[in-house]
Amino acid sequence: MSETPPNTLQYRFDGPEDAPVLILGPSLGTTWHMWDRQVPELAKQWRVVRFDLPGHGGAPAYPAGSVSDLAARLLATLDALGAQRVGYAGCALGGAIGIELALRHPERLASLALIAASPRFGTADEFRQRGVIVRTNGLDPIARTSPDRWFTTGFAGAQPAITDWAVQMVRTTDPGCYIAACEALASFDARAELARVGVPTLVLVGSDDQVTGPAEARTLVAGIPDARLAVVPGASHLVPVEQPAAVTDLLVRHFSTAWQPAFEHTAGQTTGQTAAVAPAARSGLPVPRPSGPVAEIAPAAVPPRSTDRSDAYDTGLKLRREVLGDAHVDRELAEADDFSGDFQQLLTRYTWGEIWDRPGLDRRTRSCVALGALVAGGHLDELASHTRAALRNGLTPDEIGEVLLQTAVYCGMPAANSAFRVAQRVIREETTPTE
Repeated sequence: MSETPPNTLQYRFDGPEDAPVLILGPSLGTTWHMWDRQVPELAKQWRVVRFDLPGHGGAPAYPAGSVSDLAARLLATLDALGAQRVGYAGCALGGAIGIELALRHPERLASLALIAASPRFGTADEFRQRGVIVRTNGLDPIARTSPDRWFTTGFAGAQPAITDWAVQMVRTTDPGCYIAACEALASFDARAELARVGVPTLVLVGSDDQVTGPAEARTLVAGIPDARLAVVPGASHLVPVEQPAAVTDLLVRHFSTAWQPAFEHTAGQTTGQTAAVAPAARSGLPVPRPSGPVAEIAPAAVPPRSTDRSDAYDTGLKLRREVLGDAHVDRELAEADDFSGDFQQLLTRYTWGEIWDRPGLDRRTRSCVALGALVAGGHLDELASHTRAALRNGLTPDEIGEVLLQTAVYCGMPAANSAFRVAQRVIREETTPTE
């Protein structure tokens, strides 16, 4: 196990010291123990390196707010170990790190497996809202609902020890690092760059995954030139835990047959066989019952790629949804008709596609400006949606309160009094955990 400087990641080694290096990357809220059932078989052929995300599994709590930051820390860890060219398998957020490595540092990857991954994880709104809940209520609400997102109902009911393990794993994560990881997923979007992934790629997904399911997996396969799809039956999001034998078999077959030769400038460099003593095997994951059928790797049908270029409206609609939320934007657009449709086009194109997309101010600052301006103008009907937006953009309830106190001085007490009532109601609604 590693000593962990701020610019690297906590890791452990398993397997022969002189074998090629295979990295296993975890999902948000998990630890390297999510790979416990894969390691014995993988370690027969590879020097397996597992790592923890910052603040996860007892790792030092140095938050990383972007996937590129996490990838840079992983590379710094590999550099310190002398591992120049590796295979990489990552689940969910771990998969995003793998995509980032393939796009920005292709010379470091020999083969790639993306598990329960997506080029775009839902909407930024979803993950920023999760951050709001954690800032206000801690991780307990997220921990209690994690089994519902990670496992099929039948598995969760039949494996109470694993369900309890999952809850405790999230509950013991550092909240600040969890929030930063949510922000990393909120800002990750590789859809336009998938064609540049030049490494052999296995895309693996559980058939019942409701978080990043087969549709997202097929998007990856359609975009990555050398990709194959494997759908594991009877599994949800945390498929390496729910169907360990199937996942192990798929990974062994992929990395045994699709290991790309090194680029010329990396030839002769070390494969990462730097000695590091792994602690005695002590699994954090209870033993599950036997898994279901093994999935087959198969090519997926590739739909034609769109060559349309986004204009300011497309950019604005995307940003408007990220800041205000899908429900609000869908409602506004659904209410548009022949009379108001042109206004919605104007609003989306110029307010969101031009002004909000400018680089001069970050979203937190723009939210502060928007709140103050709405109070000054007496636009309380818009204040509610922009209070929600401010929470999604990373402002805490206390910071929103400070903005409204400032308006009391410059806009008047009656205006601020009304604004506090609106914001108080919204904050209560947004920060109350749902079961």
